[in-house]
Amino acid sequence: MTTEALAHAAPHNTMDPSYLKAHKEGTLRGRIEAALAILANCRLCPRCCEVNRLEGEEGVCQTGREAVVSSSNPHFGEEDPLVGKGGSGTIFLTHCNLLCAFCQNYEISHLGEGVAVGPGDLAEMMLALQERGCHNINFVTPTHVVPQILEALPEAVERGLRVPLVYNCGGYEEVVTLRLLEGIVDIYMPDFKFWDPQVAEGYCRAPDYPEKARAAVKEMHRQVGDLAADETGVARRGLLIRHLVMPAGLAGTRDIMRFLAREVSKNTYVNVMSQYRPCGEAYRYPELQRTITVEEYREAVRIAHEEGIHRLDERRLVHLFRWP
Repeated sequence: MTTEALAHAAPHNTMDPSYLKAHKEGTLRGRIEAALAILANCRLCPRCCEVNRLEGEEGVCQTGREAVVSSSNPHFGEEDPLVGKGGSGTIFLTHCNLLCAFCQNYEISHLGEGVAVGPGDLAEMMLALQERGCHNINFVTPTHVVPQILEALPEAVERGLRVPLVYNCGGYEEVVTLRLLEGIVDIYMPDFKFWDPQVAEGYCRAPDYPEKARAAVKEMHRQVGDLAADETGVARRGLLIRHLVMPAGLAGTRDIMRFLAREVSKNTYVNVMSQYRPCGEAYRYPELQRTITVEEYREAVRIAHEEGIHRLDERRLVHLFRWP
């Protein structure tokens, strides 16, 4: 979709980030308290580990009281509406609640590469990215550290944070947790990875993933609506879906696109992603031991159009080849 078309589709040229109002009115403080309380018997995500993370106990996400960060940098490889000219300010959170076997960030999500940070550290990262000209603060894999992100916001706001927050997640969310982010997160960017519960069980040990992802996407859209941009085409608010095309149709592309068009919005902005490659523990699964083909990617794009999804991220088709 062109920059002009995106801006024309939903202009929000002067929209301030929602968290400014939440901070001013005191809503943010209440959300912080509610989120931290959940950590005492953690049910932030569908894993419902019920460990006391306030005391340092760890569940599936291997994260206790403090957030752990792998890196913090401007990123120019994200979707066009996020990148603009200044880049997307990515903060890669270490660990994950979903733990896909084929994760391309395996060292971060599974092996835990990163450094523990407090609220002040996280606030400083946000401000530094804004200072470098980034158009947004893009929290990558934030599901398990929602309380810690909220906890860092007051200091960041008081010191001048003014760019939108992006919630860049795997789609394995609890609606109760997402509601703590209403009026605070302006841009939701979840993956919608699988439609088939058996596939989700096989690669993530999460047979309820499709059900949870559907509920999460609906809640996100209820909060922020379709993706909206300013006059330069830079996203200010809304929902953006990522869908990774998998070998042999394992992702269930048609069902997912049909769901988005019929139950969310035909104006849903979707990035049909071509970059699957065997990573992490993919070697354990014969069907995952190759990249997708050009034909598989083009078929996925065709399916999206057939099901009524017309706002597709204009990615250049990367070089695709069969894994030997």
